[in-house]
Amino acid sequence: MDYEAFKHSISGKLVPTIDGARAFVPAPLPPTLNVAEFADALADAALRIGELRGVGTTISNPYVLIRPLQRSEAVASSAIEGTITSLAQLMLFEARAPSQGRRNEAHEVRNYVHALEHGIGRLSQLPVSLRLMSELHEILLEGVAGFRGGRVRPGEFRMDQNWIGAPGDNIHSARFVPPPPQEMKLALGALEKFIHSNDDTVPHVLVHLALIHYQFEAIHPFPDGNGRVGRLLIPLIMAERELMSQPLLYLSSYLERYKQAYYDRMLEVSRSGAWSEWIRFFLGAVAAQAKDTIDRVHDLRQLQGEYRDRLQSTRTTAFALQLADAVFERPYISVPDATRILGVTYRAARNTIDRLTRADILRELPGPNHPKLFLAHGVFGILNRPGTF
Repeated sequence: MDYEAFKHSISGKLVPTIDGARAFVPAPLPPTLNVAEFADALADAALRIGELRGVGTTISNPYVLIRPLQRSEAVASSAIEGTITSLAQLMLFEARAPSQGRRNEAHEVRNYVHALEHGIGRLSQLPVSLRLMSELHEILLEGVAGFRGGRVRPGEFRMDQNWIGAPGDNIHSARFVPPPPQEMKLALGALEKFIHSNDDTVPHVLVHLALIHYQFEAIHPFPDGNGRVGRLLIPLIMAERELMSQPLLYLSSYLERYKQAYYDRMLEVSRSGAWSEWIRFFLGAVAAQAKDTIDRVHDLRQLQGEYRDRLQSTRTTAFALQLADAVFERPYISVPDATRILGVTYRAARNTIDRLTRADILRELPGPNHPKLFLAHGVFGILNRPGTF
C-alpha cells in the first residue's frame, strides 16, 4: 500500500499490522460534508427515486417484476467480484437445466439471490445489523466456501488481517489494507450505531447510504464476500428506511459498468477525504439505475398488456392469461413448472404452454432438456438488455 498517499488522510489513520506493514482504519461516521458540492446530484437522485416509488405503487403484483430484477442484481454484483454468470445461465440453473458449465458460479450467484430475499424477509423481525450481515454472508457462501480457501468461514467476521489488490499481491504491494481485526471490530460496532442514527448533519437517506457503503467496504469485515454483502445492504437499508414502496432499485449494474471509477472513488475517500466526489458518484448511480428501472418496468408492463390482448383476441382460457403473467416472474418455464403455478394436471399445463407457444409468447428451447424448457423471449429480452447509462 502506498503509505504516503494515506499519510495526511482526514478520513482515517494508518496503524501498525502484521509483517511490519500498516493498515487503514476509517474514522467514525459522519464526516464533515460540503452539501453544496453534491446538492444537484442529490436533487436528481431524489427525484428519480420518487418517480420509481410512484411506478411501484401502480403494480398490482410487484413480485412479478421484483424477482427478475433481483436476479439481474445478483448477476451484476457477482460479476464485479469476478464471478461470471449470465442472467440466462442463472435462470437455467434455477430451472434445473442440464449443466452448461460454470455450475459453481451459478450456485454462487443464486446464493446472492437467496441472501437478498432472506434479508428483505428478515427486516420485519431484525433491523440491519451485524447479526443480519452475518446471516447474509453465511447464505452468500453456502456450499461455495470451499472454493474460497480454509480461512473463509461463512457468517463469521474475520480474525486475520486481509488486504485488497491484484492476484499475487502481498500485504506490502496491496492497493488497500483494511483495519486489523481488533480495530475492525471497533469500527464495525461504530458503523452499526451510525446505521440507526438520525444525524441531522447528513442531509438525506441517500447520502446516509453512500457513507455506509464506503465505510463497510473500508472496514472489509469478512475474509471474502465484502463487496457483495456491502451491495446487499443498499436495498435492505432503502427498504428499512421506507425509501421505496417496493424493493425495485438495485445499483450493481451501474457499479459494474463503471467498476474502476467505483473502486477509485472509494479509495480516494480513504486517501484524501474526497467525500463529495464519492457521494456524487453514488447518487449518480442511484439516478441512472432508477431511470433504467423505470424504463424496464414501463416496457414490461406494456408487453404484459400486449400478451393479454394477443390471447384475448382468440378463444383463450383463464389459465393461459395466468401463465402469461407468470412468465414475467419466471421467463424460463417447463410443463412441471406450469403444473405447479396453475394447480392443474400435466396435460392441462401442456395445453396451456402450447397456447402461449402458438401466440409466440413462449418458444421451446433446443437441446436435450428434460423436462423441456420454454423461454418467454420478449420478457427476457427486456430484462437482459444493457443498461441505458
